[in-house]
Amino acid sequence: MSIREGKVLLIANPAAQNGAGAAAADRAATLLRAALGSDAVVLAKTAGPRHASEIAERAEGCATVLALGGDGIIHEAVSGLMRRPANARPAFGIVPAGSGNDYARTLGMSRKVDEACEQLLAAEPHAVDLGRVNGHWFVETLSFGLDAAIALDTVERRKRTGRTGAVLYAEAGVDQLLHHLDARRYTASFDGGEPTSGESITFAVQVGPSYGGGFKICPDARIDDGLLDVCIAHPPIGVAGAAFVFALAKSGRHTRFRQMELRRASTLRVEFDEAPPAQMDGEVIGGRTFDVAVEPRALAVLMPPR
Repeated sequence: MSIREGKVLLIANPAAQNGAGAAAADRAATLLRAALGSDAVVLAKTAGPRHASEIAERAEGCATVLALGGDGIIHEAVSGLMRRPANARPAFGIVPAGSGNDYARTLGMSRKVDEACEQLLAAEPHAVDLGRVNGHWFVETLSFGLDAAIALDTVERRKRTGRTGAVLYAEAGVDQLLHHLDARRYTASFDGGEPTSGESITFAVQVGPSYGGGFKICPDARIDDGLLDVCIAHPPIGVAGAAFVFALAKSGRHTRFRQMELRRASTLRVEFDEAPPAQMDGEVIGGRTFDVAVEPRALAVLMPPR
């Protein structure tokens, strides 16, 4: 079903891009109503954390739910949609208006509101995979260790300074590399196989290829192959070496180093000796033990023509 069939619910985070999301939401609603009809698009602005999830869960009578903002509101909206019965679950689409916009990159969506709306009007739904960890859904990324610490530090810097953009992720990365290059012991089992133990600096589990504003941690990951891609960075690695690998990850060229272990699996269980920094789509998740699985073709997502 395309966006032109049935009612559209546009869930927008007005605080995205430090307040620019409000204007972006009004602009998107205006453009979509002009194309689809004034009564065809309902705009709902979020009032705080988890509100998008509540709105999406109550999306009765809507054929399409759109999320306008960054990866955080996408994560919330999808979580709400997945609480609906499968036969009453609207198609999902996005209007990128965040700082990282990793899911937008994966879907091929423009980060300009006008162009994104044009793409949605021409888009068709595709069944895509979702990840699930300890009962929580994630659309793109789950990670533990250094990369999670960088992602969470970036969020705090954004709140504290009001600045946005990939430069914040780079600044957080430099700070974490210099002061928190910690190896963490873990035991992991992939697809129910024998548990293996080791140490990791970064342990990333991906549905799509990138995180942190375009860092291609698992460059070959696909959102419709029914598998999770895993990248584990093992010690030993010094600050200079880690910084070099970090820089190469922007283009996905870090994978050739011997410290990098790449795997694919449909399920995995990982237990850390101590609770690591952990994030899913930029949202914090706590604990030491994580049960992770892919849900193949779980959601119909609007993607622009390639």
